[in-house]
Amino acid sequence: MADFLEDLTRRALAREPIPRDAALRVLAGGDELLDVVAAGFRVRREFFGRRVKLNTIINLKSGMCPEDCGYCSQRLGSEADVLKYSWVAPDEAASIADRAVRAGAKRVCLVASGRGPGERDITRVERTIDAIKADQPDVEVCVCLGLLSDGQADRLLAAGAHAYSHNLNTSEARYRDICSTHTFADRVDTVERAAAAGLSPCSGAIFGMGESDEDVLDLAFALRDLDPDSVPVNFLIPFAGTPLQGRWELTPERCLRILAVFRFVFPDVEVRLAGGREIHLRSLQPLALHLANSIFLGDYLTSEGQPGADDRQMIADAGFTIEGLDEQTLPDARHDLVVVRRRGAGTDLPANA
Repeated sequence: MADFLEDLTRRALAREPIPRDAALRVLAGGDELLDVVAAGFRVRREFFGRRVKLNTIINLKSGMCPEDCGYCSQRLGSEADVLKYSWVAPDEAASIADRAVRAGAKRVCLVASGRGPGERDITRVERTIDAIKADQPDVEVCVCLGLLSDGQADRLLAAGAHAYSHNLNTSEARYRDICSTHTFADRVDTVERAAAAGLSPCSGAIFGMGESDEDVLDLAFALRDLDPDSVPVNFLIPFAGTPLQGRWELTPERCLRILAVFRFVFPDVEVRLAGGREIHLRSLQPLALHLANSIFLGDYLTSEGQPGADDRQMIADAGFTIEGLDEQTLPDARHDLVVVRRRGAGTDLPANA
């Protein structure tokens, strides 16, 4: 076991892709959990130290979504008793953001339910970003509005957005089991549009929906191919009134093993502990900080989270510190890994084949 985890850690520290069979072994549970977490922590500490980045969600428009994502309490046909309202005014959003930043949040995530934004919606978000930046000019603003169409990512970037978030959620092979109103490819397209426009790509997953170990890895490697800067890891909140209301299959150990795999697959990427952590990790939340370097602070889209004061105390008690607005989250880009081709076609040297 020691040799296996040592080799896995070495690969991750060198930013080398980890073998699929190794990732499967981490999930399978044969190796002691604390040994796996300790190995993952070596990687986390190398690239992110003991810093924890705090993020907060502002749900700008809640409920009444025309999409049928089975995990979502805002879905078409949902009977979940959640808040439903139209667009929050920019000044109200700015006030919520200001309070969160003063509580330690470095990123504000603006989310709105729906398939994707119309032009009026983009205008509303532009005004909201202006209002937030007027009070907190240094805060990162991430936007999550669903599927993007031509030119919308460019407008968000010009308005001052730092990132765009759009999760892949589950593996491509089982995506139709979760949603029928759009495809896995639609989601990939939106992440690529955001990145092409210059927005920092944020894309992650939801676990606890009946996926196998193979599904977990299919999704992790599909996300890796998109080269995101941040990867939120959600654990299903099984709302009553949704198709997945009966899914309570996650254990704290399962959650930690998934987080460990994501740390090994994404050694130098922001891995964010997201929705469902309180429900499924429970008393082992502090242990998850040894793998994830980022968490959501406060409430989620339609469910309440752990009080912010408790989060900050948990971070301090576990020996971590909150990352400041002026601190760099991601390590420097490894331009030394990019080698310009000087052989093969168009040269006098043989190709590397």
